[in-house]
Amino acid sequence: MNTETIETEEKEKLDLAVEVKETSACERHVTVTVPRSDIEKYFDKQFDELVPRAEVPGFRVGKAPRQLVEKKFRKQLTGQVKGSILMDSLSQVSDSQDFSAISEPDLDFEQVVIPEEGDLTYEFNIEVRPEFDLPEWKGLSLERPEREFTDEDIDNHIGNLSQQFSDLAPVDEAVQAGDHVVCNITSRFEDTELNTNEEQLIQVRPTLSLSDATIEGFDKLMIGAKAEDKKTANVEISEHAENEDLRGKTVEVDFEVLDVKRVENKNPEEIVTQLGLDSVDKLKELVRSSMEERLQYAQRETIRDQISKVLTESADWELPPDLLRRQSGRELDRAVMEMRSSGFSEQELVARENTLRKNILEKTETLLKEHFILERIAEQETVEDEPQDYEIEIARIAMQQNDSPRRVRARLERAGQMDSLRNMIIERKVIDLITESANFKGTDYETEEKADSSALTYFAAGRKGSIPEAKYEGGDAEPIPGMKPGMKKD
Repeated sequence: MNTETIETEEKEKLDLAVEVKETSACERHVTVTVPRSDIEKYFDKQFDELVPRAEVPGFRVGKAPRQLVEKKFRKQLTGQVKGSILMDSLSQVSDSQDFSAISEPDLDFEQVVIPEEGDLTYEFNIEVRPEFDLPEWKGLSLERPEREFTDEDIDNHIGNLSQQFSDLAPVDEAVQAGDHVVCNITSRFEDTELNTNEEQLIQVRPTLSLSDATIEGFDKLMIGAKAEDKKTANVEISEHAENEDLRGKTVEVDFEVLDVKRVENKNPEEIVTQLGLDSVDKLKELVRSSMEERLQYAQRETIRDQISKVLTESADWELPPDLLRRQSGRELDRAVMEMRSSGFSEQELVARENTLRKNILEKTETLLKEHFILERIAEQETVEDEPQDYEIEIARIAMQQNDSPRRVRARLERAGQMDSLRNMIIERKVIDLITESANFKGTDYETEEKADSSALTYFAAGRKGSIPEAKYEGGDAEPIPGMKPGMKKD
């Protein structure tokens, strides 16, 4: 960069007056004043470009007096000038302030008006990363589940897999425990129908987990039923359901039984054939690998929960409710993505997603505080994401879903989940860094969870009050140019 370029940049820097008020630990109210002299410089630049090509009646192109051109076209150029001033001033504010933005400015472009005389003043609210002292994170004392898998463990797991790979045969009998029922499901509150799903397959177990409610005694409700029977359960909607109007209310859920199906268990040899493997020994190798992945997932989650508790113990700053609601969807995406890459079945994913969804706001508050702390550690220790990190994680998810990495990446990008993947990568690297310096005590790892519940993606209260999307992501509003989430003073 030569001297002339440096002088030009210094000359073009706006003489802004910026006032920042801290409204909460994670929110700032910013007032920006652009002096009239700078506004006129932007108009002058626009007219410098316009005058040589301006078409004014009575004059040849580009030959009209500048004063006449300015009078004729000033209003038409105001929008361009406003856009340029906002872009440059927001960028300058971002570079000059100490806060680290985590969202776009809450600024309505249409409400900003350049006055005919005097300075331009505009205001906006912005969410920022809170300021805090990093807690001590080296040398923590942690517990870690451990287990050496035996041949008996492998055989037991293959026995449990038999249902997953088994055929379901229709039976002209009453429902028994463990059977599967095909149902049309309808929920209603008073006389209003809330939601309906057709031909849902559900295994009859003691508990049925819905997306926003839990039905206890589902087996007692269904045992003895036959095709064409109707059963009704009264359920209490979760306090964190997406439909805010029905939180804590009781709704009716009707099950119209269409068919009863019973499991025809397969032996290991049949599973081997279905999976296209060479032998039962190959199946055992695959099962052992899967169980080891589950153990690693359990270790990561157990260790992370302990680390999170230590790191967030002193994080007493409040987080804005709107931020929590927006981030809750991302945290759910991250948790599901982590489970998917660790080999959980779709039924297990639905069950855990339903559980997370019911207390997602409280969980999000902890995870968001943890995220801020882990990001600070990442900056301090220069922990970064690399292209190969994405390739590894996407390849792992693709393998679990029996799909191609290219299609998995495309789905993540379409769903706007690459940020969630990036956060997962960075946070996992920092957790690994903390783990490397920790002192561990081994605990027993339980290989199987008791199969006493089924799960279904079904919103009994409907989705009227669904969690809003993050600002300026996929909505109608356009991001304000010049200030992006994460920009901060160097």
